[in-house]
Amino acid sequence: MKRSQKLFVASLLALAVSGCAVKSEPIERSVSEQRAKSDLQSMYKGQEPLSGPLTLHQAMARAVKYNLEGRLKIMEEALAKRQLDLASFDMLPRMALDAGYVGRNNVSASSSQSVRTGTQSLEPSTSQDRDREVADLTMVWNVLDFGVSYISAKQQGDQRLIVQERRRKVINTIVQDVRSAYWRAMAAERLLKQIDSLMARVETARGNSQSMSEQRIGDPIQALGYQRSLIEATRQLEEQRRALSLAKTELATLINLPLGTELTLATQDDYVIPELKVDLASLEQEALTSRPELREQDYQSRISAAETRKAMLRLLPGLEFSAGGHYDSNSFLVEQGWADYGVKVTWNLFSVISAPAAINVAKAGEEVATARRQAMSIAVLAQLYVANANYREALRQFKTNQQLSDIDGQIVGQLRNRYKAAGLGELDLIQGELNTLQADLRRDLSYADLRNAYGQIFASAGLDPLPDQVQSTEVQSIATALANREAAWAAGNITVPVSHVQTQ
Repeated sequence: MKRSQKLFVASLLALAVSGCAVKSEPIERSVSEQRAKSDLQSMYKGQEPLSGPLTLHQAMARAVKYNLEGRLKIMEEALAKRQLDLASFDMLPRMALDAGYVGRNNVSASSSQSVRTGTQSLEPSTSQDRDREVADLTMVWNVLDFGVSYISAKQQGDQRLIVQERRRKVINTIVQDVRSAYWRAMAAERLLKQIDSLMARVETARGNSQSMSEQRIGDPIQALGYQRSLIEATRQLEEQRRALSLAKTELATLINLPLGTELTLATQDDYVIPELKVDLASLEQEALTSRPELREQDYQSRISAAETRKAMLRLLPGLEFSAGGHYDSNSFLVEQGWADYGVKVTWNLFSVISAPAAINVAKAGEEVATARRQAMSIAVLAQLYVANANYREALRQFKTNQQLSDIDGQIVGQLRNRYKAAGLGELDLIQGELNTLQADLRRDLSYADLRNAYGQIFASAGLDPLPDQVQSTEVQSIATALANREAAWAAGNITVPVSHVQTQ
């Protein structure tokens, strides 16, 4: 080959290689901006508007229906169902259809040669056209493959049920998070206005004190000490306000409400103390039966057992049935269309060697699943007992904080009377009101902890906050179902089946 030809071939090769190179282009900012707008529209699309003050069970219902994590689990469950449908097709026979055109640039000819004399015994001849049209339709069904595919489909069905159990856990977690955030937001609803009002009074008192200091009225050291006490009171109020200000934002996030939306809660004046009327032994049995994590391990054990059966099934020879139809336009053929069929036995002899190891691995998987479930059972019982202990402790703390709040309320009432009678300074009254506000805050936050600890007991027992069936997917219908289920628990009735509520 000449040098110029070699150079030309090398250039073509380099051009082909460079054309196959992959170059990743960065995403334009305009594309990201459009994606952000689209996400903002879809995240809050189709939600029922808020009508009036939001109750606890309405907040839970909105979280169950609209929370994005819950929506993700619904999509994962739908994906698992489609994967199960796809796995079912593996049990069908394999069917292949081929059709096309076959040609060559010369005649497919051949001759024969005598094996004894080495001379040509037949002049070159052909029995095939240079251009032909061919088509084949073949079907093959292996009984062994069918059995393995059937077991695999059953395993995929168990995987779908595992996704349902994970969705149960997510719903339980979402409902519990909403319960905690709601009662803290309730405390914020009650106390933030009082905090803002007291902070405004403190600021006014500071301004008056500074004016008097600038006019050199009174003792300067006493005035500075007075201002310092007011600043310390402001710092304490700011800390209390910060602890409460984020509660509504957290609640709005859980119920997938557009951030910045004005949220009003249905406050209540009394503090209803939830009583646990279910004995701990019943809750233990329910926890070991219904917790999503343990039910997931039950399905994992079944999947591992099925894997053992698959390993044993692969030891057997496969019985294969085949049938097909064929067409060839070759004019030399007597029959251009024909059908064939057959039965044969296939057996991978090396599977006899590897199967014992595969069976041992599968059995070890069963043992691991059993051990994992037992370890998880201990953890579940521990969580239940911890939740019960937290409830008892939260109940004692709330009663103590409630008593302190009542006493501080009586004290501040006396301080107001003395202040009106000019027998008390404003700083003493402000400090008394600050103490009362702090006592109210501790009482409300301890009440939020009490309600959260009470709900955590039933969550630890694996009880579903929703029944099997809900009349409709409207928020109020879901809220009513949640309230009825909680009322049944409060009455001591926990004998309810595991639910798989469907909400869109």
